Amino acid sequence: MVASAIDVGYRLIDTAAMYENEREVGLGLRASRVRRGELFVTTKLRGADHGYRSTLGALDESLERLGLEYVDLYLIHWPLPRMNLYVDSWRAMVELRKQGKTRSIGVSNFEREHLEALIQAIGIVPAVNQIELHPEFSQPALRAFHASQGIVTEAWRPLGKGSSLAAPIVQGIAGKHGKTPAQVVLRWELELGVLAIPKTASVDRMRENLSVFDFELDADDHARMASLDRGERHGGDPNVHEEL
Repeated sequence: MVASAIDVGYRLIDTAAMYENEREVGLGLRASRVRRGELFVTTKLRGADHGYRSTLGALDESLERLGLEYVDLYLIHWPLPRMNLYVDSWRAMVELRKQGKTRSIGVSNFEREHLEALIQAIGIVPAVNQIELHPEFSQPALRAFHASQGIVTEAWRPLGKGSSLAAPIVQGIAGKHGKTPAQVVLRWELELGVLAIPKTASVDRMRENLSVFDFELDADDHARMASLDRGERHGGDPNVHEEL
């Protein structure tokens, strides 16, 4: 699937130590016909590796599994506030960037208070915060804080669990533009300034998800999309989520 996605035109590949597929992702990268410098590879720090020294070693292990000399982006996967080690991990991430083992550093699933703790303690702003974001949970307050700090908002599960795609509002906008509901949602996120990373195991869906650059939503479309927000989180709550 990784090699197929690259052949279709994808250039950002997102994985994580917790997914336990880094070795397979690396095989897919090497099976593609695209040079490493044209690819953007992200992986993430596992919860069990939080802490300064553990974080330094964790990226070495991820690089070995991926078969790479560096990643383009390394993220702290979850803040895990109960452990209260994410600031120590962030300090290690800064060192890993200095060493050239990652080109950029960021976080995932961080709330504003977690981001502020990193910035106040280390003085380095994360380049990215990868968060749950979809029409039913669009996170406007957190996106606004990201914008004020120059943090890129990246969306995991950008299409939600499917209920958004079945919503009459999305279906109507799709018909209006001659696009699929998934394309409408991805275009909406693109116009919000959000980097979406949709997940699929279908090459046809990969092509569909990439075909969002030939149309634009109007103000009425955006107003109707905004009405879908129910504040409904489908994934874990960053304030209590735990990960091994």
